[in-house]
Amino acid sequence: MIPPSFDYTRPSSVEEAVRALSEGGEDAKVLAGGQSLLPLLRLRLAFPELVVDVGRVPGLTGVREDGETLVIGALTTHHDVVRDPLVRRHAGLLAAATAGVGDPAVRHRGTVGGSLAHADPAGDLPAVVLALDAELIATGPGGRRAIPAREFFVDYLQTALEPDELLVEIRIPKADGWGFHYEKFHRVAQSWAIVGVAALVRRDDGHIAEARVGLTNMGSTPLRASATEEALTGSADGPAVTRAAESAAEGTRPSRDLSGSPEYRAHLARVLTRRAVLAAAGMG
Repeated sequence: MIPPSFDYTRPSSVEEAVRALSEGGEDAKVLAGGQSLLPLLRLRLAFPELVVDVGRVPGLTGVREDGETLVIGALTTHHDVVRDPLVRRHAGLLAAATAGVGDPAVRHRGTVGGSLAHADPAGDLPAVVLALDAELIATGPGGRRAIPAREFFVDYLQTALEPDELLVEIRIPKADGWGFHYEKFHRVAQSWAIVGVAALVRRDDGHIAEARVGLTNMGSTPLRASATEEALTGSADGPAVTRAAESAAEGTRPSRDLSGSPEYRAHLARVLTRRAVLAAAGMG
């Protein structure tokens, strides 16, 4: 399908991009890798009057260390995230989940920042950055501001970004010493997750000392399975993890669609949480 007509601009700096977004207001959309926006345009599910192409803005790619924090430029592609040695060493959960995003073509074009700003609850990365306690850095007319991941995802396809703000980087505390695993269930390869679970586990003296569990596609935003996280503390074996995973769907509001009912998704959340936590804890 032919997309609707729109104006197009390609800024050469963050400042130019912010200015264009400010002038375009709510009728402007950001184009990065294009793997989220272009399908919406083709299907006429989005009708922007202005598309701001930030794909060539310098300084928004790459991974670096800042003390105990990993800093990832918003325009870093999925492919580069998966292959980056710093991500593999300090945020292995992100590398593992990103490796399953789309297909190689999508991963070579799509960007981590674009995926997060799109805020699809069925996407893999929102639940992952939630479990990693990441901060997302936005730049607008008033300068830079940090938005905790737990506050970034507001509703379905909606974030805390203002219309004149641009996501520029993701800051992730290093998770050295934590076990991790991303488990998702989907009908066919390359499709959206029906349900996904991002698990981080820190063990001490044979017991789970701390756990974080992010849920994909269990509501209009990514969620943390707080009840399960609390129940996992002190767990030392498979049966204890299984009992904790039974509360994974508490407080969630999964949708009903052709892929499954809310009850089915709740069942998947419990099963996948058990698998993910056992794998992350090295108990599987």
